Amino acid sequence: MSRIKAGIIGTGFIGPAHIEALRRLGFVEVAAVSERDQALADRKAAELSIPKGYGDYKQLLADPEIQVVHNCTPNHLHFGVNCDIIAAGKHVISEKPLAMNSTESRELVNRVEKAGVINAINFNYRYMPLVQQARAMCQNHDDVGRVLAVQGSYLQDWLFKETDWNWRLVPELSGDSRAIADVGSHWCDLIQYVTGLKITRVMADLVTLHPTRKRPKVEVETYAGKVLKPEEMEDVAIGTEDYASVLLEFDSGAHGVLTVNQCAAGRKNRLFYEINGSKCGLSWDQEKPNELWIGHRDRPNEVMMKDPSLLYPEAREYAHYPGGHNEAYPDGPKNLFRNVYGFIAGTRKGGDFATFLDGHNEIAICDAVLKSSRAKQWVDVEY
Repeated sequence: MSRIKAGIIGTGFIGPAHIEALRRLGFVEVAAVSERDQALADRKAAELSIPKGYGDYKQLLADPEIQVVHNCTPNHLHFGVNCDIIAAGKHVISEKPLAMNSTESRELVNRVEKAGVINAINFNYRYMPLVQQARAMCQNHDDVGRVLAVQGSYLQDWLFKETDWNWRLVPELSGDSRAIADVGSHWCDLIQYVTGLKITRVMADLVTLHPTRKRPKVEVETYAGKVLKPEEMEDVAIGTEDYASVLLEFDSGAHGVLTVNQCAAGRKNRLFYEINGSKCGLSWDQEKPNELWIGHRDRPNEVMMKDPSLLYPEAREYAHYPGGHNEAYPDGPKNLFRNVYGFIAGTRKGGDFATFLDGHNEIAICDAVLKSSRAKQWVDVEY
């Protein structure tokens, strides 16, 4: 297989995760990285052993060697950078959210369709082995039966204290929604992907638990956990949600509920869902990714451990290690990128990765959640 050369725009928390996952594929070379200025680009390129560093991402887009570009910039830059990647004729993998609102995301869907470039969005949790197993049990093998109800949550504690700060707290940089757009979107994508159902209506309650936070007067990287002195911080009013509860209605008539909380002490990154089916129940916890709970009415419940020999064939290819050898967060992006780059290389048939259309659909849900919270009523999702 010939090598495919990739470029990365942005090297904060998620950029290096993309780079590591790509290098594990074996046939992809991360050939260039771009940052906000040349000095930082040179430093990051040296640290990450990448041949080229560009202080302007448009220089990276002009590099004829680069075939695929990963947009790992902050949220407010996603739309403009994605537009430029598409215009340059490069294949594109974007971080979520795809854009700041559904008008922009719908425009991006139109642009990739016209340009004919391969496009993907990093809904990485889809590609865990037991998520694939749950999807097969719901959709291909009828183990679960009719979905009666769905419930779940996405809980974190990285913004638990009023002194916790990140650029995602600034609407101009992150968007009008925070908790729902940042992590609730992962849950909504995952539950639709696993069940095959589509969210059609929402009723949302959004709450700002810390109306005022302490903002550092110096730059702090995501999850860095830097301890600052009082004189190094200033009070800032917060207008985006720390907490959300959302009632859901699906196109099948099933109902569900989602809770998102970024101030949940002790919960580091707990994406959890439970599906109540007419034949059995399923639940999965991202903090325990190698276990799938299967619930029964008339016989003992089961906990299925990740083991390739136990998985359905369509899920087995997502498990790369034997039973008892755990797979976790870094393996989701690796499987996603394998699917995308395999399609580019002509070794996979495609249709097995989230596209810009999926990214747009999640933003449409976020828009409906915001509208519902403001109006205090049920709102239809306008895809």
